[in-house]
Amino acid sequence: MTSHAAIRPDSKPSLDSLRSSPSVRVGAVAYLNTKPLIYGLQERLAGAGSLRLALPSRLADELQSGALDIGLIPVVEYLRNREEYRIVSNAAIACRGPVWSVRILFRKDPRDVRTLAVDEGSRSSIALATVLYRQRFGRLPELTSFPIEASPEDSTADAVLVIGDRAMRPERYQASFVTDWDLGQEWFVETGLPFVFALWTARNSIYATSELASTLEACRDHGCAAVDSIVHQYAADYGLTHLQCHDYLTKYLHFHFGTEEQAGLAEFLRRCEAIHLV
Repeated sequence: MTSHAAIRPDSKPSLDSLRSSPSVRVGAVAYLNTKPLIYGLQERLAGAGSLRLALPSRLADELQSGALDIGLIPVVEYLRNREEYRIVSNAAIACRGPVWSVRILFRKDPRDVRTLAVDEGSRSSIALATVLYRQRFGRLPELTSFPIEASPEDSTADAVLVIGDRAMRPERYQASFVTDWDLGQEWFVETGLPFVFALWTARNSIYATSELASTLEACRDHGCAAVDSIVHQYAADYGLTHLQCHDYLTKYLHFHFGTEEQAGLAEFLRRCEAIHLV
């Protein structure tokens, strides 16, 4: 099994090369769960870099191709490229129990599912669903594509993996689905550990600096302190009440990659390796 040390953030030398280097290209996920992490980030990067928002899978592809220097990417993409990539900050997206925004909706008993439609937006959620299914039932359902713009009811699969605002308030789908799994909660039931969904990651260690780490962590701390402002700005955009949005950002999610999160990531790596996902 890979030790925790193998997936901890690298030590970051104290240097001021970021502003004297070519403009750093930063990418983050365009979802509600990233808002506390990128709060004021564009302003903090002024003169040193730019911020781009995109889907998680697209960010991963752009980081891999070199179109981005740093990305808040799905954790499974970090694990698949961990010999090359570097974690650049202890700011992350994680949960310690229910996550609310990553869910499998079932049309039948989970044991009887033969086809699972997966949301194209998150590779980590697909990997987590695969790990849980294999652990519980010793087999995997056939995976089919579930377009970003589609509604869960549009799919004819036995079960549908949804993320983001489509996964929130599952009571909306009671007419079509009989039960659901909150994947953060299911992982916690299996392991007793947090699950990490996304990490700030760099392809090139030149960007894994203490200066950039401090910038990303200061944005995280500022965003968590300003959660009421974030709720006021974004709750309606995601069809949430202010209370629902506040609970999501403060009770369901947390944004530190600490010792327990490192243990959760190491366990996820072990289980992914066991079924050849990484």
